[in-house]
Amino acid sequence: MAMSHSMMARGNAIGVWMHRAFKGRLDGGGKVGGVLMVTSPGRRTGLPRSTMVRYLEDGDDYLVWGTGSGSTTEPDWFRNLRLADEATIEIGTHAQQVRPEVLEGSDRDTVWLATVRAQIPGVEKYEKRSGRTIPVARLHPLGPRVDSAAGDPGRD
Repeated sequence: MAMSHSMMARGNAIGVWMHRAFKGRLDGGGKVGGVLMVTSPGRRTGLPRSTMVRYLEDGDDYLVWGTGSGSTTEPDWFRNLRLADEATIEIGTHAQQVRPEVLEGSDRDTVWLATVRAQIPGVEKYEKRSGRTIPVARLHPLGPRVDSAAGDPGRD
């Protein structure tokens, strides 16, 4: 059963709060990959919106995908990322500006199957549950990692 939108929003708010309050020390992700916080402008408001998401490193880049825990609709954070020229990611206590590239067609399919599903086979259940093509983005770093202000309650 898919989580409701309000449950996902509350869970994300808790995850973002924990990331900031504990300066990324509790961010986990499992045996492969990890969890990062991505912040991009909201597509309607332009205000910064932050979400905790799983990721995989791919060379110097990062891969993220929008399963929405098996929701039938694409997650809001991914819709925001689609329209963003730049975003910020935080991994632990390090922040980095990135340029999102939403993968399409055979590029998306290759990365989804040969990288994401190959390294994290459990995502397949969300794909099946959702009944949609799971979007994948490659985040290209625009500069070096810097110490972030994770834990600063004023950031939003």
